[in-house]
Amino acid sequence: MLAEMYIKYAELQEWKTRIVDDNPRSRMIEVKGQYAFGYLKKESGVHRLVRISPFSPKKLRHTAFALVEVVPDLPPVEESKVVIPEGDLKFEFSRAGGPGGQNVNKVETAVRIVHIPTGIAVSSRVERSQQQNREYALRLLKAKIVQLMEKHHIEELSNIRIKVKPEWGNQIRSYVLNPYQLVKDHRTEVETSQVNKVLEGDLSMFIEAEIESADI
Repeated sequence: MLAEMYIKYAELQEWKTRIVDDNPRSRMIEVKGQYAFGYLKKESGVHRLVRISPFSPKKLRHTAFALVEVVPDLPPVEESKVVIPEGDLKFEFSRAGGPGGQNVNKVETAVRIVHIPTGIAVSSRVERSQQQNREYALRLLKAKIVQLMEKHHIEELSNIRIKVKPEWGNQIRSYVLNPYQLVKDHRTEVETSQVNKVLEGDLSMFIEAEIESADI
C-alpha cells in the first residue's frame, strides 16, 4: 500500500518511477525527478497501518508496520570514491520475476548483495542482465554505506563495522482505516480524515509541513 502511495505521489509530481525489486516484503522503487530526494528523504522511518485485515476470516482489526528508507542516487564522482573490498561482499543470484508463462526469466539475472561488516543488503532484478543488476545493486549499496558513515561520523570505510538493524522506534506516521479514518504525522501533528485521498498519493500536506519544520 505504501509503495503504491509513493508511486502515485511521484506521478502527481511528474517524476519517473520504476520498481527495482518487486519482493512483496521489501519493495524497492527508483524515483527520478527534480528535488525528488529533497522532498522524500523525511519519509524515512516507521509507518503504521490500522485496518480490518482482508486476510482475517473473522474480520478482525490488525496493526501493521513498515520501514521506509530513502537513499540518494550518488553522483559518479562520489560513487567512485567508495571502494569496497571484495571480501566484504556476499553475492546471491536468482531468477528475476516476470509476468508468467514464457516471459519468466529463466536465467539468474537478479542480484542480491550483502555487505558483511554491516549486514546491509540490497537487490536489483529490473535490469536485463546479471551484470547490469550487479552494477545497480552495488551503486545502491554504496549510497547506503555513505549515509551510514555520515550518520555515525565515520571517515574511513575500513572503520565501518556497525551491524545495521532496522530502526523500529516510534512511528513517524499512522494510517488508521478502522474504527475511524485518520492519517496523522506524529512529528508535525498534521492530520486528515481523508485517508483514501492520502493513499492515492496526496502527501503534500505532510511532506511540506516536515520541510517547513526542518527549516525553522
